[in-house]
Amino acid sequence: MMLADTVRTWAAGWAVSRRTPPPVEQPWGLYIEVADNPAEVGRHVLPVTDESLVRSAAASVTAPRTWMKMPAEPEDVEHWLSPGWVVAWEETGHLMAVDLTATHLVTPEGYTTTVETVGAVVHVRVLDAAGAPAAQGQLAVLGGTAVVDRVATAGSHRRKGLGGFVMRSLSNRALEHGATVGTLGATEAGRALYETLGWKKHSTIAECIYRP
Repeated sequence: MMLADTVRTWAAGWAVSRRTPPPVEQPWGLYIEVADNPAEVGRHVLPVTDESLVRSAAASVTAPRTWMKMPAEPEDVEHWLSPGWVVAWEETGHLMAVDLTATHLVTPEGYTTTVETVGAVVHVRVLDAAGAPAAQGQLAVLGGTAVVDRVATAGSHRRKGLGGFVMRSLSNRALEHGATVGTLGATEAGRALYETLGWKKHSTIAECIYRP
């Protein structure tokens, strides 16, 4: 899949996963409205990054806390931003993908696993012996691609293999739903986990926010 197509699928899957309105086509890419989030009112997603598109997308924004995300190194786009825009260096992420494979899994000792499908979203949750959340992740399947989202492990349960277990569980579920490829947006910390599971980096994702 071409990078621009992967970005579009990632954006569409993220919208399904987060139950936002579907992405709206714009001359420069996609716009996703984000409700009930104090940190973000919406996001511009650019499948292709060049100066004219970045400047056009930035100029169209009037609402503070609008984000702009694109496949690029942040230092390459910083000088194209109009006043009020800043690079969110700490939020710079990585678009990653993998060919999905099935794995025989056994829930780690001392934990239980629940799998729930709500609408088009599959949720995998790992609970500790007291029934408290230990790890989780979710995905949305769009055609042959599964978009993985919100993978997290509670602090006291880290370094026990739960993150890898959740990711493999999601891969199994994605295959059951007809997906053959997985994609996700990873933080720098998350990237290390995903690489151990065979995921490959597609592109850096530059993150910018409008703070006039």
